[in-house]
Order: sequence, then structure tokens, then C-alpha cells
Amino acid sequence: MTASRLLIVEDVPEALIWLSRIAQSAFPAAEIGTARNVREALAHIRHGRWDVALVDLGLPDGSGLEIIRQFAQHSPDTMCIVSTVFGDDAHIVAALSAGAQGYILKGQAEATVLRQLTQLQHGLPVLSPTIARRIMEHFQRTGPVGNDGGDLTPREQDVLTMVARGLRNAEVAAALSLAESTIATHIKSIYRKLGISSRAEAALEATRLGLA
Repeated sequence: MTASRLLIVEDVPEALIWLSRIAQSAFPAAEIGTARNVREALAHIRHGRWDVALVDLGLPDGSGLEIIRQFAQHSPDTMCIVSTVFGDDAHIVAALSAGAQGYILKGQAEATVLRQLTQLQHGLPVLSPTIARRIMEHFQRTGPVGNDGGDLTPREQDVLTMVARGLRNAEVAAALSLAESTIATHIKSIYRKLGISSRAEAALEATRLGLA
């Protein structure tokens, strides 16, 4: 995917400058917007369209999870990527359940985060290696167990493959000559059958099933 507008939600000035520099390197032509708290982020959601949002979880006036939920409700095509220092299971699962489609740790080297963000252009999920491992370990402990994808229809498998490559609902709809609402229905069905709740999990499941 390409990103023409990218929003960074971060309250620590040094981290905001750091993330802005990385985002501009990853997407040189993108317009970069910033928000320092939940209130400012929600205003950006109401008044603009964003392709990608980097969202910190711990903000002065609330949780970044609320921002992710609002994006999922009002701008589902926006790819929300958590950028945080928290790498424990509770934060990861909560973020993915809220609708986050990627998760990067701010304690990594700048070159590493840059490489992870540029993966978006190749349809790859934006996940720090340690986060990807923890998600897989979480799946191994809690499920989906024994699901080989056999319950998915051929069309749902097509949709899952494209979602795993980073395509938005509108792009999947155009590729399959279907209505965007139909794609949304397929994605809900895929999530229910696989026991997942986010595109990051969908990408990992597609890889496990040999669809990506």
C-alpha cells in the first residue's frame, strides 16, 4: 500500500520527532500530521482522511485504544499501527482486539523501525519480531486450535489472501469486482471462523494456512 497522509499520535516531544523522521523516510511523499493526546487525535479523525496512523497507547488524557476504536468505526480503511514501549501480552491483545493492524516497539533501532514501516509498501504486516513471536505464542496457548482454514469458502480465502498483503477493503473490492460492503461481510465471517479480531492476526493466519 501507499500512504499519502499519515497521522502520528504521540505525547513525548522527542519520540514525536523520532517517529516523524522515520515516517517521512518511509513515505517521502506523505503529508505527516501529529496529535499529542486523544482529544487532538479524535479531531483529526472527524476532519480528515488518513491512510496510516501511528498510535501511542499511553496518552495524557486517555488510552490510544480509544483512538484505534474510533478509526475502526469511522475510518476502517485507515491502517492503525501501535507505537509503544509496552510489549506484554495484555497490551498486545488489547490493541489487536481494538482493531490495530500493526505493532512496533519504540525501543528498537531507528533503522529497524524504518524497515518495518516500509514493509507496508510490500503488503507485509508491520510487527516487531518480538511482537510477532508473542502473538504466535498467544495463539498456541489460546487458539484458534486445530483450525486448518477448511471452513473458509474459496471467496473468503481470496479475501484473506489480499488482506494479508495489506490491501484495504476498497482495494480488495476493486480486485474482486465486488461491493465494498460485501468485502466487509466476508472479513467479519473470516474473523469469526478463525477466532481473530484484527488484520495483523489475519496476516499471521494467512501465512499459517499457506495463503500468503
